[in-house]
Amino acid sequence: MNLDQVRQFIMETSESSKVYIGSDSVRYKEGDTWYAEYATVIVIHYDGCRGCKVFGSLESEKDYDQKKNKPRLRLMHEVMRTAMMYINLEEAFGCRHVEIHLDINPDEHHGSSCVISEATGYIRGMCNVVPMVKPNAFAASYAADRLKEILAA
Repeated sequence: MNLDQVRQFIMETSESSKVYIGSDSVRYKEGDTWYAEYATVIVIHYDGCRGCKVFGSLESEKDYDQKKNKPRLRLMHEVMRTAMMYINLEEAFGCRHVEIHLDINPDEHHGSSCVISEATGYIRGMCNVVPMVKPNAFAASYAADRLKEILAA
């Protein structure tokens, strides 16, 4: 993803446009090694009431989580990627409404709940933004997930 292109695009939209940033990941195995594929998206919603433009990237890295049902390291890596995207684009936001979406379910019946406190605290500390989590985190839960499907096809 070309961040200069994303910045330029955001700055060319109206101040009433909205920006949503999120990441999602999936774990997979190649041979004896586990990897995680990270999808990061920036959704720019024209004027906050019309269509949108989605920018995204996919990257794979080794996954060091020991417990598949509590993917703490992988989820925090998603959060870090989302925060870094926000920081890298912050100068382009101006007065636009910006949300950070985390693919984390606060319900304790889901493995992602193991990082809810750390993840929301990290975003608040790094970006000074209160992040959205499931079910209100469509940029992470749907857009990033769909990006993986589109690029894999």
